[in-house]
Amino acid sequence: MILRPKPSRPHVVEPAHAEPLALATPVPSWLRRAARQPQTLEDAAIMAGAAIGALDAVVRRQERWAGAWRQRLALTAGAVTARQAGRVEDEVPLRDAVLLTRPGDDVGPAGRMFLAWRRLATRPTEELLTEPGIAEVLDDLGLARDDGTVSDLSDDLRQLAGAEGVVAILGGALASAERHGVGRAGAWFADALLAQRLGWGHAVPLLGTEAEPGAKLARARRPGTSLATGVERQPDQTKGLLSAHARAALRAIDLSAELGRRADRLLAVAPKLRARASDFVVEKLLSGDAIVASEKIAGMSDRGLRRLFDRLVDFGAVRELSGRTTFRIYGL
Repeated sequence: MILRPKPSRPHVVEPAHAEPLALATPVPSWLRRAARQPQTLEDAAIMAGAAIGALDAVVRRQERWAGAWRQRLALTAGAVTARQAGRVEDEVPLRDAVLLTRPGDDVGPAGRMFLAWRRLATRPTEELLTEPGIAEVLDDLGLARDDGTVSDLSDDLRQLAGAEGVVAILGGALASAERHGVGRAGAWFADALLAQRLGWGHAVPLLGTEAEPGAKLARARRPGTSLATGVERQPDQTKGLLSAHARAALRAIDLSAELGRRADRLLAVAPKLRARASDFVVEKLLSGDAIVASEKIAGMSDRGLRRLFDRLVDFGAVRELSGRTTFRIYGL
């Protein structure tokens, strides 16, 4: 299955009450059924290709709410990675660790894992797999490394960038990370490589949202040199990898439909807002996961910001995400 960039599709604006499958990128029912349990490797390959194609169409629409979408997926990936590392934090404490900590303060091990995924979702794709970028993600994921490890990983990933097919890219990234003793970073590398191959400006956290991101394919001395052999000899593992990626892509598409409807609602009520700096608040809600009600925003008092959020909640345009009466946090 060869991945190539696809041309952008026009954005079709649907009413806020539209169902998820009525959006510009419908997911056929056969794909949802097949994603639950593909019968053969060929089925898994077709399913993964269809899911990636549908996701690619979402990415290329470049919606105003795409930043919030990617960061919400990054939060899920951060929680999954924390659990894989034996930690207990879920999405709520991870969000708290980052939003309620003063700049420069330590957000803790799990918080740093979330930051690693948020970096994947917010930095330009071309900056992700540089040696400094690789060193940063290994540090944030709590993985021991030295300069030789970073250099070797950079070489591996550079070679994988020229590989053909989703299995070579995803499986090679996972295998390379395992080979260098930094297996938890494999899903991060795989998502960055896929974004580069498809020509996306920003990566979408996908495999990182899977508790089991895929099987370990046969390890080659150099990634990409014998992955085809790995596919032939390990069809069940390859099927699992493709299935995991398809499930992650479909979840991302479903989240895009949900956030798209919420963003449409927010944009519909935005002209009714009279508070100073309300346009800035709306853009922050569209571009990020959440805003703390006590955040300092130029031109708006703390009380004014709280009133604005109360009004947006009344309009049904945002939600309070923390479930607390103090340190309230709002987002799409």
